[in-house]
Amino acid sequence: MNPYSSLCDDFYVNMTLSTEMDLPNNREAVLHFFERIQKSYPSMRNFYCREKGDFVLEEDKGLGQYRWSTIELRRICAGQVNPDKVEDAMGQHRLILDLAPYMLSVSPLDCEALDLLFGFDFTFRGNHNQLVAEALGVSPALERFADHPNATVISYEPSLTLALDEGCRVQCRFSVETRTNAYQVRTGEYPEEQLSVYVTARQYGSLAPELSYVDALANLSRLCHEMVEGYVIDNVLRPLARTIALR
Repeated sequence: MNPYSSLCDDFYVNMTLSTEMDLPNNREAVLHFFERIQKSYPSMRNFYCREKGDFVLEEDKGLGQYRWSTIELRRICAGQVNPDKVEDAMGQHRLILDLAPYMLSVSPLDCEALDLLFGFDFTFRGNHNQLVAEALGVSPALERFADHPNATVISYEPSLTLALDEGCRVQCRFSVETRTNAYQVRTGEYPEEQLSVYVTARQYGSLAPELSYVDALANLSRLCHEMVEGYVIDNVLRPLARTIALR
């Protein structure tokens, strides 16, 4: 079991490679690329094209644990939901980044950005924004604002982005996404929705000549692990889990 499964209801590892130029969308290139992925992951059998032209290959979602991959106009995306090990998802991402330069003509020069995201979902029926404010608190400058008599928090999605090099080409972003709207707060009718915490490491721009996509991914993986284990688990995930458990 991966070390993050006990911290949330769903955990996933997503990778996105954004390109400056359009990706190939002809039948031969797309099918050959996905067939090669399927060779390594035979259970990825569901192939289809979305209305806007994105191509998708994925496993059956019914079991709550699945892989997926897409080719969009200028993005190659992939992910695994609830992997047994984080390394399982990283192996899929490395395979895709190994294949893309040869099968989809994606040069390291063509990189607009490479993202690696660790996502943590909590299932909660109620006001997500109020929950986040209670679990994580608000900045000292806003505490009195939030304590206004009869006030209800209806929008609170804290986020922070850090540049980790002088050129701001390597960045890490922490963010919370809530899914409660004012109508739900007004009526008191809350569906069971996912409250999400994201840790995203990003490499901007063309890669250095000596750096491959797989090398860049390894660096982003190190950053995500460092941020999650050093800061996010104790300061975000566990407080959210405790606050939900008390509701």
